[in-house]
Amino acid sequence: MATAITTIGFDADDTLWQNERFFRMTQERFAQLLADFAEPDHLMDRLLAAEIRNLGHYGFGIKGFVLSMIETAIEVTEDRVPARVIRELLEAGQEMLRHPIELMPHARDAVQALADEFRILLITKGDLLDQERKLAQSGLGDLFDGVEIVSDKTAPRYEAIFARHGEGAGRSVMVGNSLRSDVIPAIEAGAWGVFVPHDLTWELEHAEPPLGHARFAELQHLGELPALINTLG
Repeated sequence: MATAITTIGFDADDTLWQNERFFRMTQERFAQLLADFAEPDHLMDRLLAAEIRNLGHYGFGIKGFVLSMIETAIEVTEDRVPARVIRELLEAGQEMLRHPIELMPHARDAVQALADEFRILLITKGDLLDQERKLAQSGLGDLFDGVEIVSDKTAPRYEAIFARHGEGAGRSVMVGNSLRSDVIPAIEAGAWGVFVPHDLTWELEHAEPPLGHARFAELQHLGELPALINTLG
C-alpha cells in the first residue's frame, strides 16, 4: 500500500530559478581576463580544482567561487596577476550577487498548485545571505512552510529536515536538478527523488541516475510535477 505524501521539498538554484547561467557567463569573462596566461580549457580545469579544494573552507556559492577564481589567477600567472584583473573579478562577483532573479518555467505555478494540499519546503545549499536575497526577490517566499539553507545535502540531513518539518522522509518528496545533491541522497534517506534536468549543471553535481529505483522519477519540467505527485500517494 502506498504511503500518502505530505511534504514536498524544492531545491532553489536551477530548479526554481536560474543560477548556473551566471556562473558560466562569469567564467567566460574570467577566461578573457586571463587569456594571456592560460588556455581556456586549462584555466577551467585549474578553476574547478580550486573550487573542489576550497569547498571545505568556503562552502558553495558565489563568494567561494570568486575566491577560487582569484586563487587560480594567482597560480596561473605565477603571482604576476595584474591588480586590475583582481578588481574585475571582484566586480564580476558583485554583479552576480546583484543579478535579478529569473524564475524557471512553470516554477511559480507548480509551487502554488501544491501549496494548498502539501507542506512545501525550500531546501537549498549555498551562502546564507545570497540565498535569502534570492528567496526574497523570487516572490515565492510566502508559499513555503519552511526554509532550510544548508552547507551540503546528505541523506542524514534530509532525514532530519523531513522529520522536523513533516512526518519523515518516507512521506516526503525532494525535487531538484542535481542528481548528486537533490535526488540520490533524498532517496537514500527514504524519500522520493524527482529529477528535473537543467541544461546547465555544475560538474560537481553530476551523477548517474538511479534508474529503476521505485522512488525515482524524472520530469521534463516543473509543469509536470503536480500530476506526478498525485500518482505517488
